[in-house]
Amino acid sequence: MEYRTLGRTGIEVSALALGTMMFGAWGNPDEAQCRRMVDIALDAGVNFVDTADVYAFGESETFLGRALAGRRDHVVLATKGHNEMPGDPLDRNRRGNSRVWITRAVEASLRRLGTDHLDLYQVHRPDPSTDIDETLGVLSDLVRAGKIRAIGTSSFPAEALVEAQWVAHDRHRERFGTEQVSYSILARHSETAVLPTAARFNLGVLAWSPLNGGWLTGKYRAGQEPSAGSRALREPEHFDYGDFPVREQKLAAVERLTAIADEAGLPLVRLALGFVLSHPAVTSAIMGPRTPEQLSAQLGAAPLPHDVLDAIDDVVAPGTLINPVDVGYVPPALETPSLRRR
Repeated sequence: MEYRTLGRTGIEVSALALGTMMFGAWGNPDEAQCRRMVDIALDAGVNFVDTADVYAFGESETFLGRALAGRRDHVVLATKGHNEMPGDPLDRNRRGNSRVWITRAVEASLRRLGTDHLDLYQVHRPDPSTDIDETLGVLSDLVRAGKIRAIGTSSFPAEALVEAQWVAHDRHRERFGTEQVSYSILARHSETAVLPTAARFNLGVLAWSPLNGGWLTGKYRAGQEPSAGSRALREPEHFDYGDFPVREQKLAAVERLTAIADEAGLPLVRLALGFVLSHPAVTSAIMGPRTPEQLSAQLGAAPLPHDVLDAIDDVVAPGTLINPVDVGYVPPALETPSLRRR
């Protein structure tokens, strides 16, 4: 396993991270299998584990906390907060990036994970309704209290990353040290601004969805229907297999990428992970397996040689985004007409 320094934090992390979004009701409700995935990952040298409070609404953190009992110090443990969590409908402050919610969210994550500190706490999405200084203020207080070691963001546009760095500098706050970004062969939008910005500020970069939601596993091929139990059938509302133009573009790309993988002597899944690991701004690629078998298939991925990267560029050009949904964040002004009209 290769290890890299997480931006300017000084924390050493594995180039492959275990993502646990599939732990619990959202993916695999079998806790024994989830524990097995933690065992497999740690045995392979993975020391970086990422989760979020919203994954199965706390169940992922609970499963993970129990799986790490007795070996918590063996891993760099990361979680995220921002999204609305279950609770009393009259409680209007159980979401967002305010001091009120982040304080509550961190305490709840610590309880579920069975730990007294988080190595990395990430703001899961931007919150235009909250001053970034408010967010950095509470995170700085939590760092000083010893509950968080480092802070980061997820799916922040480049301009938001820049603003946060300057606000932290001007107000003497803790600076965000990482950014978790959607990045894969089929979603290369971050190469345009986010990854160069992260490199400029020496941010550690965690790439989420490096397999593009399953498209780069080899399960979805032209002329074949999705297999029973596949994500395309389990979550059609969250999966672009039903979007005909997007589907056709991705299926065509997958056929060509499969040929490149075969020529390189690699499974498609390792080609996809190797592509992400090859970008100089990327610290770690987050694997998001649902089963131990899926995890085992991803371990061993490594950066690709230049000739293979050149061949991939010929299939999906740098900066290309086939489906805008893959970005993971839509600015409010694009969804709410009143925010773009006088």
